Amino acid sequence: MAKVKPMMVAPPLIFAALAAMFYVGMSRENPDELPTALAGKAAPAVVVTTLGDKTTFADADLRTGEVTLVNYWASWCAPCRVEHPNLEKLAAQGLTIYGVNYKDKPENALKFLNELGDPYAAIGADTEGRMALDWGVYGVPETYVIDGNGVIVVRHAGPVTQRVIDNTLMPAIEKARGN
Repeated sequence: MAKVKPMMVAPPLIFAALAAMFYVGMSRENPDELPTALAGKAAPAVVVTTLGDKTTFADADLRTGEVTLVNYWASWCAPCRVEHPNLEKLAAQGLTIYGVNYKDKPENALKFLNELGDPYAAIGADTEGRMALDWGVYGVPETYVIDGNGVIVVRHAGPVTQRVIDNTLMPAIEKARGN
């Protein structure tokens, strides 16, 4: 009987492992969506500092019985500029949006808001990125739908486009509202 050499078995095993990983990755509902371990769990603590003369928000603001969005953004973030008109439209429709300015210079953040408008009901700065770590933020922009009890319903990494509003945010908001 011929002896099996490890080098003869390794390539087929590596191929099988890669094929399995590819299959699992392709079978995800939305392959562009970054998963969050926090969906269905209480939002982590809100620990922000004041940004200029803007009103800040706290944990209790995420537990008022109303669905809210928490949006991480920065003035240096090009996709944040792209999503900004969509956030303003959502705010104009009555949706409460809390902003977290991420690792930014306060003067740049305030200039950004003065130039493009301020869709945020309240806003705070996370200059060191510590709160973002607790929330699992990969980068900006990122937006979280929070139900009225302070539970994360969904997280969207990337700019809020009309497609994201229609296909991700609004279904999550309706779910959070119990509709």
